[in-house]
Amino acid sequence: MTRTRLAFLGPRGTYAEQAALQHCADCDLLPLPRIAAVAMAVDSGMADEGVVPIENSIEGSVTETLDVLIHESRLRIARELVVPIEHCLLVAPGTPAPDVQVIYSHPQALAQCRRFMERCFPNARVEPAMSTAAAVETALAQPGAAAIGARRAAELYSAEVLAHGVQDSDTNETRFVVLAPEDGPPTGHDKTSIAFSVAEDRPGVLVAVLQEFAGEQINLTKIESRPSREQLGRYIFLVDCEGHRADPLLAAVLERVRARCNFFKVFGSYPRYNG
Repeated sequence: MTRTRLAFLGPRGTYAEQAALQHCADCDLLPLPRIAAVAMAVDSGMADEGVVPIENSIEGSVTETLDVLIHESRLRIARELVVPIEHCLLVAPGTPAPDVQVIYSHPQALAQCRRFMERCFPNARVEPAMSTAAAVETALAQPGAAAIGARRAAELYSAEVLAHGVQDSDTNETRFVVLAPEDGPPTGHDKTSIAFSVAEDRPGVLVAVLQEFAGEQINLTKIESRPSREQLGRYIFLVDCEGHRADPLLAAVLERVRARCNFFKVFGSYPRYNG
């Protein structure tokens, strides 16, 4: 039997790999360097599914994922996963804290550990990396360097954990989504994600769209906006709502919303994460 090929934002040792293993522990994993590359791998058939981050509880949405879904990919969201984030300060074995002069990590991880770095390493230089795992590889090859990353990265790359739990919030979590050619079937406990924009910029036009959901007692779990890339002041709105797009009530609402919009796209319907 052919095993599922699962692309993820690599390299190994990232939180995305942790999410990929949570989704499918016996898949053939394919680490890729960018979110857009993960989507392209699935779009092209090089992978069957892809796992990418979409939202962090501290830093908010991952804009690259949103832009790929809006502008670049035909893929659907088939599942969501939530991974608790515990950042560690990792160094080459035997490196004492006073020797740390530079700290590497992914920009999101650096932002999530700002207080720790300001208080414990105020004079250290902070350098961004493509991923938390890539930061560990870089730090291990450089004297006086440290990296912020996952404990799994320490195990994979033989790093020493100098400090653990260095994130600013103990409730730090990242939401990942599984991208696939088709979204999930109805389960009775689903979520649907859409994107839309309206042609007219006038008072009440957005409210009229949102009222379509409110009028049918459909709960919106998230709403935000991204620039349209077409004109300054024009935005694309992103909405998560409860229910599956195949549910007759929600399907009717989505058709009425579509009629009010000059751009409308369903990212997919998928089971709501339940822990």
